[in-house]
Amino acid sequence: MATAKSEVLIGVDLGGTKVAVGKIKDGELKEEYFEKVPAASEDPQETIGLITGIICKLIDNDVVGIGIGVPGLVNKEQGIVYDVHNIPAWKEVHLKRILEKEFQVPVHLDNDSNCFALGEYRYGAYSGEKDFVGITLGTGMGAGIIKNGTLIPDANRCSGEFGNILYLDGIYENYCSGMFFAREYDRNGEAVAIEASKGEKWALEAYHEFGMHLGNGIKTIQLAVDPRMIIIGGSLAKAQALFIDSMWKSISDTLFPSTLKNFKVKFSETANVAILGAAALYFDAQGNQSI
Repeated sequence: MATAKSEVLIGVDLGGTKVAVGKIKDGELKEEYFEKVPAASEDPQETIGLITGIICKLIDNDVVGIGIGVPGLVNKEQGIVYDVHNIPAWKEVHLKRILEKEFQVPVHLDNDSNCFALGEYRYGAYSGEKDFVGITLGTGMGAGIIKNGTLIPDANRCSGEFGNILYLDGIYENYCSGMFFAREYDRNGEAVAIEASKGEKWALEAYHEFGMHLGNGIKTIQLAVDPRMIIIGGSLAKAQALFIDSMWKSISDTLFPSTLKNFKVKFSETANVAILGAAALYFDAQGNQSI
């Protein structure tokens, strides 16, 4: 694993159901806390207070910056979070301003999938790979794009939103995330994986189909970005054995077989990579690409 910068940082991974906060020192996660996010709260301050309270447990005079990944659109320059899908009260939250006033250190924000990709680049098993797309497969489908060792700049904060590209009767996210199992089988991906492990035919077929759709999504990413590698993370990545064959079969059915010669798909091997990636926003904001 590559050597990371030695600054002490705090990383925050805000999800729809929980928030995870960790302190990173010498490139390693030293402490971490998890809390549930208030369900369907109509007060944005409730979740902000939760985040602030956890950070208070970790912050000290050695901390030089805070990075936060959120499941929504982010104005990175101004630190404004828009339309967080699983936290309805968060329509427009000036989170950077709020937290910098509270803690008096620089605060950097980005989409959680971008944080996943940045975490893989700086701290993951494939750290140093400067051209890849990191895909997160969970409740939804997200992606972060690393080109030339940095997150690609985007004009309207929509880069990596491959899950929202039209596909079949909906969008890719309907078929390449937990939404597929919820829509088709009224169960989450983990429950279907458990049944598949028991040899249940319908569950095995469900993951076979999921892999086919994911392979189609990866081909779309290839045509749009042409990365050297895809790194897959998220809760559904744990079931990779159930869909990897059909995924590759789908990827291989391409009009451009020469593009597959050096193309790789890997699965994340790094625990808490989203927290690490959120903290690494500190380096990315400074234009520091070295690892």
